[in-house]
Amino acid sequence: MGWMRKVEPLRFVIQRHDRDGERPHWDLMLESGGILETYRLALPPERWRKEAIDAVKIFDHPLKFLSYEGSVNKGKGRVKIADCGTYHLIQSGENQKRISFKGKKLHGEFLLSRIKENRWELTGV
Repeated sequence: MGWMRKVEPLRFVIQRHDRDGERPHWDLMLESGGILETYRLALPPERWRKEAIDAVKIFDHPLKFLSYEGSVNKGKGRVKIADCGTYHLIQSGENQKRISFKGKKLHGEFLLSRIKENRWELTGV
């Protein structure tokens, strides 16, 4: 009988991003290998369970964004934490990730599926 490695939960944060002259969007940031994989979503986390949400994979962010709130984009925008917590990656492939979130607001399983290139879709399971 072999030893089973305990998988520690990883951290996530959802930041509301307001930029002058634009509609707000939400950045979902997932801790992964010392960085935060980041996806831009047009709707707040309260809506994610109700419908499929377009998610655009953008550049990775440093781990300091797990707790950062304040000015971004050379003062042209602001971010505020909308939710945070831990997640488990249940399944992961090149084109799909099954994620279980345990946040202050966001709970449960979601699928993050690649549509093409950097365009993904987030759906509640």
